Amino acid sequence: MEAAQIPSPQFQEQAYQKLQSGRDRMLQQLRRVIVGQDAVIEDLMIVLFTGSHALITGAPGLAKTLLIRSIARILDLRFKRIQFTPDLMPSDIVGSEILEEDRGSGHREFKFIPGPIFTNVLLADEINRTPPKTQSALLEAMEEKQVTVAGQMRPLDRPFYVLATQNPIELEGTYPLPEAQLDRFMFNILIDYLNENEELEVASRTTSGELAELESVFTGQDMLDFARLIRQVPVAEAVARYAVRLTQASRPGTETAPDFISKWVSWGAGTRGTQSLLLGAKARALLKGRFHVSCADIQAIAHPALRHRILTNFRAEADGVGVEDIIRQLLETVPEPKSGLV
Repeated sequence: MEAAQIPSPQFQEQAYQKLQSGRDRMLQQLRRVIVGQDAVIEDLMIVLFTGSHALITGAPGLAKTLLIRSIARILDLRFKRIQFTPDLMPSDIVGSEILEEDRGSGHREFKFIPGPIFTNVLLADEINRTPPKTQSALLEAMEEKQVTVAGQMRPLDRPFYVLATQNPIELEGTYPLPEAQLDRFMFNILIDYLNENEELEVASRTTSGELAELESVFTGQDMLDFARLIRQVPVAEAVARYAVRLTQASRPGTETAPDFISKWVSWGAGTRGTQSLLLGAKARALLKGRFHVSCADIQAIAHPALRHRILTNFRAEADGVGVEDIIRQLLETVPEPKSGLV
């Protein structure tokens, strides 16, 4: 970032105060429609405040769509939903050009019809139900915040979030996301079933009346300001090096890889994994009221930041070892720095 782009101390203070005062209001609004799922909401807030994208994995009926739609309403952002299906085409996402004729003059020209990707919050529902050819329509938008149609680059509105869902249970008629696609999601957030009391509350709410109306808490400009602020949170070199060592240790065949990595992992986390760890830790620290990052922040987000970036092999499957087990062992194996930042 150039010096002219660095936020002033006054901007940082104002953005920080707005973030702290609005965070609880945002949670309060979400609690009007979402029951439980505290860890899911915290991880999703980290993704949103950093201006990144998230993949939400969970069984049907766990309010994934409701959560994302509610987020868009609370942030007062434009929301569009795409139901991914096997016959979906890239043009159904980004848009296409049509030949239009002026009835008066008879003149013909191509006119661009924008697709649903031209929004602020895009829900890519069941993203793994469409072939990689169509999934790839999101790659440029997620990385560069633009799309290219007929050789012309068209910028997307800011902020721009892709919040995708996938069902881990059904495999028939699905297409695994390519590694390049997965890597563009900052977090892979797992959403699980509710406990007995929470499920009872959901059943009571949804069968006795209409859902509550949500109020806006932040604006799109607020979210852009928060993303700038989060990038200014300092990280000690020792803590940053700890994040680097975690991702490097996940790569089989390297000098720093533990034996269990070489045994069970076919591909480890790349540089985007380190970036996600650091950026997510900055956001978590700020949401906790701290303007510095600790190793505890790195550890708290290691699972959502790395679980979609580590690919296990057939031996791990045979031994009954999953990605969650591997990340847990990584956290136990890679030593923390002795700087006292905890």
